[in-house]
Amino acid sequence: MKIAVIGAKGLPPRQGGIEHYCAEVYPRMVAQGHSVDLFARSSYTDSSWLENYYFDGVKVISLPDVRMRGVDAFVTSALGALATTGNRYDIIHFQALGPSLFTGLSRITTNSKIVVTCHGLDWQRAKWGNFSTRLIQMGEQMAVRCAHGMIAVSDALKTYFLQTYGRDAVYIPTAPASYASSDPDFAYGSKLGLERGRYMLFLGRLVPEKRPDLLVEAFRNLQPSNWKLVLAGGVSNTKNFTAKLLEQIARDRNIVFAGELQGARLAEIVRGAGLFVLPSDVEGLPMAMLEAMREGIPILASNIPPHQQLIGSGRGRLFEAGSLESCIKELSWATDNSTHMVTMAHEAQDYVTGNYSWEYITNETLKLYEKLLNLPPEVNVKKPEKGLAGVRE
Repeated sequence: MKIAVIGAKGLPPRQGGIEHYCAEVYPRMVAQGHSVDLFARSSYTDSSWLENYYFDGVKVISLPDVRMRGVDAFVTSALGALATTGNRYDIIHFQALGPSLFTGLSRITTNSKIVVTCHGLDWQRAKWGNFSTRLIQMGEQMAVRCAHGMIAVSDALKTYFLQTYGRDAVYIPTAPASYASSDPDFAYGSKLGLERGRYMLFLGRLVPEKRPDLLVEAFRNLQPSNWKLVLAGGVSNTKNFTAKLLEQIARDRNIVFAGELQGARLAEIVRGAGLFVLPSDVEGLPMAMLEAMREGIPILASNIPPHQQLIGSGRGRLFEAGSLESCIKELSWATDNSTHMVTMAHEAQDYVTGNYSWEYITNETLKLYEKLLNLPPEVNVKKPEKGLAGVRE
């Protein structure tokens, strides 16, 4: 099969769950003999317009973009859809709802099968203004109308499309991204003033819907003895929110802003954490949480449906989303009951290892492609037990 991918910023991944998703899935497809062209933003790849290069067998094609908040993704996606016109591709796969605004263009101008993956309801995210929010909502509606196949990365998203539009989506989750080796001596963490196992970690973009502000307030109210809080993540399109948050923590010696971490430093800070906390109001299926679960880090999270899917049934602790009182209460319990949290972390680690593998995700995606193209299945994949996201071979 010849496959085009639209909606990812580019490869190799620097930030963003979609880019890490593409970096795991599409090289695996290439390894199985398929051809993949990924249309990227030149500002992300630091390449000239229309310059091509390869990432693990995936051809990355850099397209012009406009460096304006809320506009760049739509411009590059529109150009990507135009670049795929004709009969060059068997599958055109749009990643995320915003880029899916142009699924109608691909449906009209090609004979390709159109696939959309929903990684989350992006129009709910605070970083978008009214105009961009409306465009993303239009992208969602176009995806429902024009895509031959839809993928939802969580049970909650699958239910949303069925209840809202009567549209069936195939549930294919994401999985934890690969981590680099890290320093066993914890040198970078020590430089930040951290003690292994005695800090809680927030990992993600510093945006309102992920609620780092709620966690900061809960931590400052609780002031757990001998614990620190680390905020690790990049600044998105919400600079005013981030500036206010950083101003609040600037004089607190027990709160560390580590910035955006990558590679060995990211792995070191995650692996050294005593508690991973994700207080989000909005998520698709959070890759950062999956990564922490795989590393055996105890988890505390808000009780939104994707978090319930991951750490329900004794794999972590949940608090009421948006509730400061509930967050303080559960933080207190988690820091006072480390043995119980470690036991739950082992359960979570086993669950992720057994149920969220990139091999399964790649093969399930290929099975959908083949079904849409009426091709015989090329890969025999062991079916998961009922209720499981996937089975590692």
